Amino acid sequence: MKSLEELTELYETQLKPQLLSMEQLRKSIFIRFILSFLGILAAIFVAAALSQGNMAIIIAAVALIIACIVVIVKTAKMERQYRTQFKQNVVGEIVKQIDPGWNYEPNYYMPQDDYRSSGLFRQKVDRYKGDDMVYGVVDKTDFRMSELHTEYKTITVDDKGKAKETWHTIFKGLFAHADFNKELKGQTYVLPDTAERIFGKWGQKLQRGNVHGDLVKLENPEFEKLFVVYGSDQIEARYILTPGMMEAMVDIRKRYDREMYFSFVGSRVYVAMSFSKNLFEPRIIRSGVRFKDVKQMYYQFSLVTAIIDEMNLNTRIWTKD
Repeated sequence: MKSLEELTELYETQLKPQLLSMEQLRKSIFIRFILSFLGILAAIFVAAALSQGNMAIIIAAVALIIACIVVIVKTAKMERQYRTQFKQNVVGEIVKQIDPGWNYEPNYYMPQDDYRSSGLFRQKVDRYKGDDMVYGVVDKTDFRMSELHTEYKTITVDDKGKAKETWHTIFKGLFAHADFNKELKGQTYVLPDTAERIFGKWGQKLQRGNVHGDLVKLENPEFEKLFVVYGSDQIEARYILTPGMMEAMVDIRKRYDREMYFSFVGSRVYVAMSFSKNLFEPRIIRSGVRFKDVKQMYYQFSLVTAIIDEMNLNTRIWTKD
């Protein structure tokens, strides 16, 4: 993993010139959007307040609204072009700097079968989307990672009988899995311990009885403040969650300061890290020339190396049966 000094040099010599070359396009997109929306609002105001049945004013207002809509459509096309350039010239370059052997597919994402195989989120998914797929090998360990957003919908009916559809987020953030090099017989789930954090000792009672299996109690106070463990096999769960493994998971959780979910299923370790915003998208309303944004993306993509290194997945202390 590059040092902060190396990342700064990369930004100044390669990424910043790329961002500066795209800055005029970004400004043009932003200004066109603003002027178009203002034009539509002005046309609506004039038609409502000043026309007084004057067809000429009404026709002029409608013509202005149509012209503004045409500009918005064309500007949206420019925005997609800007996004493509940003993904290729900036995000792709960041991935390459972490490891030249990694593959980056900006418009692809984790297959839904992988998401289901993790067993982390049991809510039925009604909408599944994502982007920024990265996959490759770190030393001996293969991995796959992407941004994901999964949702379910509810439909309610108001007093007038009108149905309203509402979408609810199940998970939004980075989702990854890597080779654990051991064919596991059971399933072990390490989830955020929100109950104990909110309710203290009383929260421990809420932990019992979970769709992920039986509660597994471990002897690491710091680990148990952050996580709660469920599994189908108590012995195997303790076999996986060694003192070193628990310490590694605590370190990763503290380093990224995000809610994290882990599962050990089959021969894979699955990891999900929650984020409330889209991670690798260009911002239109502000300058794209910001080292802070590049640094943040670099560390987010480095999640998989942190997992593999901290969990010692390359040491191959286990062998597959």
